[in-house]
Amino acid sequence: MSSSRTSTIFTVAAVTVLGGLVAYAVYFDYRRRNDVDFRKKLRKEKKKVTKETQQAQAKAEAASEVNPVEIKAALLKIREEDLPATPEEKEAFFITQIQIGEQLAQKGPAWYLQSAIAFFRALRVYPSPVELIMMLQSSLPAPLFKVCLHSFLRDTYVKDEEPAEEVETSPTRTGPPSETSSQEWDRYYDHFPAKHMNVSVQSGPAQANQAAKKILVAEKDFEPGEVIYEESPVVVALDADLEGKGIRCSYCFVTIPEGESVSSAHDKLDSVYCSEDCRDRASTSWQNILFGLEPVLPPELDQGMGELTTEQRDKAQVPFVEYIKAQKQAHLLAARVAAKQIAHETAKLLPSRIGTVVEELRAIADGKDQYSIGDHVERLRFVNGEIASEEVKLLGAVMGSALPGMEQSVQEERQATLIGKMEYNAIGVVIGEGRDDRPVSSDRPEELERTRTPYGTARQVGSGVFLVSSYLAHSCDPNTRPTFPDGKNTLHLVATKRIEKGDELTMAWVDVTRTEDQDAGLARRRRRIELARGWRFKCECAKCIAEVIEEEEKEKEEKDLDVQGDESKVENFMRHEKLPGEGMGPD
Repeated sequence: MSSSRTSTIFTVAAVTVLGGLVAYAVYFDYRRRNDVDFRKKLRKEKKKVTKETQQAQAKAEAASEVNPVEIKAALLKIREEDLPATPEEKEAFFITQIQIGEQLAQKGPAWYLQSAIAFFRALRVYPSPVELIMMLQSSLPAPLFKVCLHSFLRDTYVKDEEPAEEVETSPTRTGPPSETSSQEWDRYYDHFPAKHMNVSVQSGPAQANQAAKKILVAEKDFEPGEVIYEESPVVVALDADLEGKGIRCSYCFVTIPEGESVSSAHDKLDSVYCSEDCRDRASTSWQNILFGLEPVLPPELDQGMGELTTEQRDKAQVPFVEYIKAQKQAHLLAARVAAKQIAHETAKLLPSRIGTVVEELRAIADGKDQYSIGDHVERLRFVNGEIASEEVKLLGAVMGSALPGMEQSVQEERQATLIGKMEYNAIGVVIGEGRDDRPVSSDRPEELERTRTPYGTARQVGSGVFLVSSYLAHSCDPNTRPTFPDGKNTLHLVATKRIEKGDELTMAWVDVTRTEDQDAGLARRRRRIELARGWRFKCECAKCIAEVIEEEEKEKEEKDLDVQGDESKVENFMRHEKLPGEGMGPD
């Protein structure tokens, strides 16, 4: 069993199981969030099963309780047994003990101790104990696994050595993935946004044939110039012409001093960063899964699998990078959302280790960790996104090569919806007065990619999705303005006028300034065309309505006057009048 061949077989099998579990978690989360009937059925079945489960669990636990003294006696006896000597003998012994454990488990709780003993014998010859424990947890009844775990932990004391650290296992679920958030479906906005941001999400006015829009509302008074809140993006994408140039950090967008950039050895996108911290955060969140070759799973779970998949990942990433570079920024943002969701589900396999992704999601919702990135993103509005089957295939290959089984989570409909959400909600990051050297796109005006920014997309250095700020409705006369005063992509929302508690917060999604050569009507038509092309809606904000009313009243007033311009005139002979001294012209 210590041979590289056997270890590889079980490592691949374990990681494939993990990939399948993560893929299932992602898929289940998608169904729960998008299928109303599925959620209703889930809740109904859960209520029905809960009582029966509690009763059965009580009986099973009572029947499966094993005296610690019996466990200790059994372990002492097993420790006196000789272990197989050769790899072949260990492999045969391992398979036999697993089979015995499974057969005894099928006989019921009365045989759980004997079954656990068989599994413990198998554990003694298996090269990766934590890995085997995780596989047993996913396949054994909970009461039996509890006996097994007690046996494994008890063995550390039988050895008369220092107690080992608690074995890390995947989190024990009391129900399907993300069921907690399903139960708190209607309580989401009790926790989001976090209270320290001084804003809340509420339902706006009802709309015909649509659910009422969610709007962002102030929870206190603000004076002009006051910062309402600060927010970090959940995903970002630096503009393509800046990516990999060493000018700006691909994670926080800060300017990088010459010669001080940090990079990753195997990054196919050639991204560079201002610090090791930014590089590591990007790698953990999305970059490594999509464009890197480092192991996706933590060392406790990887067990050398990362080295075995390097060649396959490299082969899958090359065509994906070439493809994604030719697409609009929303496609890269959507891929990073998908990758970050996988990173979150993977992080939950080791609940005792709180990583940057988990910390970030907890901070978003007042410390609540039951909400995944999918729970946040699924509530965002969107326009219909488009995705080619080639992109689905390429992204699936990248995901599957990074973590076998994850290709199942890449589905055309879901990825197209993600792209639509990125197109609708991405905010352009404009630092200072913005830049004026962004390459001009050759796309037709109606096909140009647009991001929400009052400065104009042409002045941004990149874009990001800001979950709270996504609820800022557009207004051509807004009461807030997004700024990035520290040179990074951290958004500071600043009040542009007096705001009272309970007021809706708005921002301009497009440049609403009026140039000298534009009258009010032309300026309004320009910005309304931009909004219709980028976000598929006709602006009916207070400013637009007031201007339309003013124009209509002006037109009505002119009709009432019953005149067309200046109707006064001169006699015909005056038309031939010349300047003094030039004489009269011919008749």
